[in-house]
Amino acid sequence: MSFARMMIVSALLMFHALQAHAQMPENCALTAVSDSDRYVLKCAGNLVIEMDAATKLGIANGRDGLAERVTLTGGTVLIDVEPGGAAPQIRTPHAIAAVRGTVYAVDIQSSSTAVFVVRGAVNVRHLHGSDGSVELQAGQGVDVTPGQSLEVKTWGEGRVRTLLSRFGQ
Repeated sequence: MSFARMMIVSALLMFHALQAHAQMPENCALTAVSDSDRYVLKCAGNLVIEMDAATKLGIANGRDGLAERVTLTGGTVLIDVEPGGAAPQIRTPHAIAAVRGTVYAVDIQSSSTAVFVVRGAVNVRHLHGSDGSVELQAGQGVDVTPGQSLEVKTWGEGRVRTLLSRFGQ
């Protein structure tokens, strides 16, 4: 088998494994981004989640059939939520992010979760604890680490470029 054919077969196997692992509702469609190891998940209610191949997620729909909660346990995602559409709560091992129409990225590491807002606003809090929440605006991010206070920062160009380059941006 040629190297190119092996790569195509490998990508298809990874794509099918991701589909099976993602616990996707029927109203979502997963497609591979050509020439990359990224995938785009489009769901009813104008919810679009672009993810890397390492992303592990589950989606729970509400009574209206729209995504109500997205649980991420690994990987990096870029989320686009249109105003008036689905506005799911995003849960990671470290944080909860809630939005109402925005574009933002979530990067999960073993001991923390980073959230960065490209457009709009996102409310972020620790997964466990009652130490309040922060509201991020475009250009701002927060690193959520258990036991540490949330500190909103304007991210530097280098960090933003490194994160968004994972999505071809």
